[in-house]
Amino acid sequence: MTTQPQALTLHDDRLFSSDPTQRAIARRLYGQVGGLPIISPHGHTDPSWFADNQAFANATELLLVPDHYVFRMLYSQGVSLDALGIPRRDGSRAEVDPREAWRVFASRFHLFRGTPSSMWLNHVFHDVFGLRVRLDASTSDLYYDHINEALATAAFRPRALFERFNIELIATTESPLDPLQHHAAIRDSGWAGRVITAYRPDPAIDPEHEQFPDALRAFGDITGEDVYRWDGYLRAHRQRRAYFASMGATSTDHGHPSAATADLSRHEAERLFDKVIRGHASPEEAELFRAQMLTEMAAMSLDDGLVMQIHPGCFRNHNRALFERFGRDKGADIPLRTEYVHALKPLLDRYGNEPGFQLLLFTLDESTYSRELAPLAGHYPALFLGPAWWFHDAPEGMWRFREQTLSSGGFYNTVGFNDDTRAFLSIPARHDVARRVDCAFLAKLVAEHRMDEDEAAEVVVDLAYRLPKWAYRL
Repeated sequence: MTTQPQALTLHDDRLFSSDPTQRAIARRLYGQVGGLPIISPHGHTDPSWFADNQAFANATELLLVPDHYVFRMLYSQGVSLDALGIPRRDGSRAEVDPREAWRVFASRFHLFRGTPSSMWLNHVFHDVFGLRVRLDASTSDLYYDHINEALATAAFRPRALFERFNIELIATTESPLDPLQHHAAIRDSGWAGRVITAYRPDPAIDPEHEQFPDALRAFGDITGEDVYRWDGYLRAHRQRRAYFASMGATSTDHGHPSAATADLSRHEAERLFDKVIRGHASPEEAELFRAQMLTEMAAMSLDDGLVMQIHPGCFRNHNRALFERFGRDKGADIPLRTEYVHALKPLLDRYGNEPGFQLLLFTLDESTYSRELAPLAGHYPALFLGPAWWFHDAPEGMWRFREQTLSSGGFYNTVGFNDDTRAFLSIPARHDVARRVDCAFLAKLVAEHRMDEDEAAEVVVDLAYRLPKWAYRL
């Protein structure tokens, strides 16, 4: 028996309260922000898309292969990454027909029910591609063909989509070894779209990063500095930061296992660095080196004005077999319990009161919101809270973030929303979810007479637009 495809709809009141008073307020607030330009100040889209402006290959390469939110769920249900055509660590990939990979995905789309991925993807299917039936096994080929036909048109080239999505700015994230040729090409092309980079020095800072020895050699080659001496190593970072800034960077990004910082004397730092470059550092010394480098990066930020982001608290590549075969960023990263009060004190003792320094702090440990993060941000002038991140950017996670940080940190010690994604077409959906959740949250405060509606209308615009621009110095 053949079943008819079910209709795909997006309800106008999605994510708003079922209470009629709150829902009416949320609708009015959303009217203030639904059409605002998108500020995407932190993410991982590929700058070559915007430099080359070539057509995306097909639905699978665009919507499935880059999105670890999607394929980690499929992997958890027994689908191999080879069956999806995910590239391996050595650059090879299984010979998989992308249509067949899409069919694997489509036949299991029910696995995403209730998850943020289903909200984002259905938004993309409905609003970007104009599809009006749900994705499942029976509509897989219809979807694949419809999306591919659209991608072959000029309207679906990266720059056209950038403009259609009303993106004012998007930031990518590159390592210090990246020559930034794609950013140079964008700059020299005359296109008005603003795509900037961000400095992510982890491979050249983390002694336990698998690329560290090779990255250090390349770091010396690209800068011409003696990076095996402490002073030369620090000069190399300053040089690359200056080059990134010349390509539009306004921020740095640091993805460390913990939030530990340190403030060693010059002699102590040199001795530790010597152990690190000789490969003799213990795990504890590797952690101490990362901690010291966060403080060194803060010092450089005070000098060059780059906003500093710390994204700590993730056990990267937890699945060893998957990492060995497919490499990093394959959905096997797991949140860790993270301590901030003691960990950040050395850095904050040095720079937490500096008016020229901005530190944006993220967490994967929600238990720290009200206990540690909001009180810290509610005190130190230099410290601000990044939004609910990664595993917590679902509507429920965004609500918990607001609920648990408001009393100590308020709204204005947070920095609005960033999508932190590789999935380019999902960016409007992600920002729309964040705006709707904030409208619903503020509507509740207004309905409970904790805030007047005119105040809420100002706050919601600040959260969606003004605060990200201010926080990232855009």
